[in-house]
Order: sequence, then C-alpha cells, then structure tokens
Amino acid sequence: MSDQALSADEIVALSKKHTMFEWSAQSAVDPIPVSHAKGSYFYTPDGKRYLDFNSQLMSVNAGHGDPRIIKAIQEQAAKLAYANPFMAHEPRARLGKKLAELCPGDIDAFFFTNGGAEANENAIKIARMYTGRSKILARYRSYHGGTAAAMALTGDPRRWAAEPSIPGVVRFPDFHKWARKDPEPVSESLRDVEEVIMFEGAKNIAAILVETVVGTNGILIPPDGYMQGLRAICDKHGILLICDEVMAGFGRTGKWFAVDHWKVTPDILTMAKGLTSSYVPLGAVGLRRRIADHFDKNVFFAGLTYNSHPMGCATALATIGVYEQDGLIERAAKMGESMKRHHQALYEKHPCVGATRSIGLFGMVELVRDRKTFEPMAPYNGTSDEMKAVHAHLKEKGLYTFVRWNGIMTNPPLTVTEEELAEGFAIIDSALSLVDKSVKA
Repeated sequence: MSDQALSADEIVALSKKHTMFEWSAQSAVDPIPVSHAKGSYFYTPDGKRYLDFNSQLMSVNAGHGDPRIIKAIQEQAAKLAYANPFMAHEPRARLGKKLAELCPGDIDAFFFTNGGAEANENAIKIARMYTGRSKILARYRSYHGGTAAAMALTGDPRRWAAEPSIPGVVRFPDFHKWARKDPEPVSESLRDVEEVIMFEGAKNIAAILVETVVGTNGILIPPDGYMQGLRAICDKHGILLICDEVMAGFGRTGKWFAVDHWKVTPDILTMAKGLTSSYVPLGAVGLRRRIADHFDKNVFFAGLTYNSHPMGCATALATIGVYEQDGLIERAAKMGESMKRHHQALYEKHPCVGATRSIGLFGMVELVRDRKTFEPMAPYNGTSDEMKAVHAHLKEKGLYTFVRWNGIMTNPPLTVTEEELAEGFAIIDSALSLVDKSVKA
C-alpha cells in the first residue's frame, strides 16, 4: 500500500471489507470516516466537522487531543512501552495510590484490566471467590460489556444472541420501568429486591451488580434513597454491592464517581472509559480493603497479559491530572445545570419530548407519541421512521450522538462550552420539529 493518505471513501470501503463492525448486520453499516479530532469536534478526511455530543462512547471526558495526555503517552512509550503484570513499575504504583485517594470510602486496592467489560468480569469473579457464593443479581435495563460473563450480566437485548451463557445470573426488577416517565417509588423497588433475595436464598448470592446511573439503557438516575437502600440490603445479607461506573465515573455525573452523589461506598467499583479519556484502553476493579486483604493468603485467581499496562497507567495519571488542573469535575456539574435548561426548553417546545433526564453531563431526551400514555416513539429494541429521520438529520447537520430506540443521548465532553452546548441543542431542536407531527392529539 502506498504512503499516500486514504480518501474518506477508501477508508470506509477497506474497513467494511476487512474489519467487523459491532452490533450490526455488516451490509447495513454506514460508518463515519474520521481523520482527526480536537476539543469537542472530530473531522472526516474530506473536512466535514462533527460536534461530538456523545464523547464517542461516553468516554472522551477530557475532550479530544489534549496535548498533556498525548505527551504522557509519547514519553511513556519512549521509556517503557510494556512490562508484564508480574512486575512493578512507576505508573502502576502512582496510579494505584492516586485512585485510592479518589475512590469513595476504603476502596484502595485495584486490579487493572483492558476495559470495562473485563473489569466487570473480574468483579464477579472476585465476589464469588471472596464470598464462596455463586449467584449474581443484575437488572434488565443494564449494560455491563460484550465479553461472555459481562454479556450474561447485561439485561438489554444484546445478550440474547449470547445465550445460554454463564450460570448464576438472576434478574431483579428495575427501579425505572420501560415506557414510564418516572422511576418507581423507592420503597417498592427495594421491596422487590428483598423478595428476589428471599426466593433465591441470601446465602447463595455473592453480589448485586448495578450501573450506579444506567447508561445506554436510558440514562436512568436512581431516586434518592435507592442506592442507600441497596447498600443496607447488602449489609443485612452479607452480599457484596458492585457498582459499575464504566460510563458514570470520572466526572460524567459532576462527581468523581456517581456513588458520591448518594454517599455510598460499594464493596467493588468498576471503571474504564473516562479513566484514560479513552486515549488508550484501561479499566480497573476497585476493592475495599477487607476484600483485598482476603487475598493476602488466598490465591487471587485472575490475570491478564495487559494487566497494569504501563501505557494505560501513565495515560490514566495524565488524564486525572487534566481533570484536576482544569477543574473538569466541577465544570461538569456546572455545565450540567446549563444542559438541564436546554432539556427543559426542548420539553416545553416539542410535544414529542416525553421526558428528559440528566445528571452532570450525562443526559437523555426521550421521545413519545403520546405524553399521557407515554407510548415510545420507537418500540423496545427497535426503531421507527421518525427515529431514523432524527438520526439522519443529526448526522447531516454535523451532530454526532447516539440515537437508540426512542432516545437521543446528550453526553458531550466535560470540556464542552456554552456555545457548543447551544450549537448541539439547536440541531436537536430542528430534528424534533420533524417528529412533532407524529404525536397523537
């Protein structure tokens, strides 16, 4: 192949011919060719600019192309690109110490993985080893990753093709039901959890695994009291609480971790994505001290070739440094208030908007055909002509975000400006005007 840069069409054609795209029939994929990115924008080889309103996969929290993170990657590559996980090196040492300072409560020991799915895989493995129990409780409106166990833990329809999968996963009711505007009353949700525990046998349950704030299944924010209630239930029955903060962590909700909003310390905390702002792959499993101490004399049966990868650890340290130097966690909270105002304006203007939800810069606009019945604009695990039109309009106008089922995600980088927020919401506003006519009178 020549050294001449590929055109946009060549990039797409070769990628479709020789590589596989996820969660899609390959003949239907229509990827955006990307050449470079900076701040809140990325660009195609032929110069089209997109406002990244989803931080790619809710992950480029520090924005694209931060020179401080790039410099750290370059310097680490030149000094030590790889060391096997039986060795210790400075980035590993420093990152463990830093995360211990940032994580809630006494979470101060970490097992580093390649990403979020592997973090969740190892979290349940650790829970089973520590408790000697086998069952894991998880919810339907959840996504925990694409690997075997993480897919089994996932509730949404992406798990269907992977079934039957690992044994021992038990579903419990969601705190926010599908096609409902509001979450269930906290007392009812917690009573449902207790009932499942009764039927399954508390002494058989190793852990309850939840996304603290549910991501791709709707940006579902637990009402006050729910997380505290789960913590109390777990304590009562000797069950571990695992919080998946792969999406919600590192400032996305306006706190370092979403659990910080409810002052809850889980037994195990999983993270990835914003840990390195996705500049390189890295995930982590955070453990409370008593769980880590269990493995002082008991073998820790877990391992990965790229555990504690020097490049990942160095990148994470630089990324956390950017969050701190630029006050991005606090900025996400402040900009989140601005995003709420944009959401409210859409709700007041467009009858197709059934609900909006956000916490920090983690947001969602949910479209309905009827506000009274809350009939979704697209069915569960499906789409509609209206949602396809929304997706096409956003893409044409240069706004990149997820349009999934009846929802539009609003998850810009934590560096987003007021002007960029206004630009993105103006495009969404114009798209919703196409859909209002489908609302039932």
